[in-house]
Amino acid sequence: MATTPASPSTNDAPETPAVGKGRATPTRAEQEAARRRPLVANTKEAKAAAKAELNERRARAQAGMAAGEEKYLPARDKGPQRRWVRDYVDAGWHPAEFVMGVMVLVILASLLPTNMMISFYAYIVMMGYLVIAIGGMILLGMRVKRKAAAKFGKDRLERGLGWYAAMRSLQMRFMRLPKPQVKRGQYPA
Repeated sequence: MATTPASPSTNDAPETPAVGKGRATPTRAEQEAARRRPLVANTKEAKAAAKAELNERRARAQAGMAAGEEKYLPARDKGPQRRWVRDYVDAGWHPAEFVMGVMVLVILASLLPTNMMISFYAYIVMMGYLVIAIGGMILLGMRVKRKAAAKFGKDRLERGLGWYAAMRSLQMRFMRLPKPQVKRGQYPA
């Protein structure tokens, strides 16, 4: 039998296999140093980015609260009953929402140097208006509780709806938060 010569090797790799991972194992101190980073970013760019992101979240929350979105409302304003009360109060005219304007007029009248009687009568008018406003708030609170009990059921009525309505009616309409969602005269069903 004839023997064929051995074919040349096509593999240029050394005959001994590589041992290990090809690099030295880092020490514990080196590993901890590599993981170490500040808890709060010190760079100006990181601080500016964090501030911009916080401002954007605040603006989104403020816009959501003004629009009456449920997830942005504080706990005192959440729920269908509170929404109904807000709509009921915003639909009407209430003497309490003009209290601040009357007080400003009384202060201006009391600053007039002409006559002390003008100041006295302005003060009397303001006290009379406060009595009317407080009476209107009490009547509004009772009316809201009665109508909410008829709508939502007396046993499922939330506490504090009358007080909530009275305090909302005390604010001037353009300053209310969440912003009014109904026009005047559009009472909720």
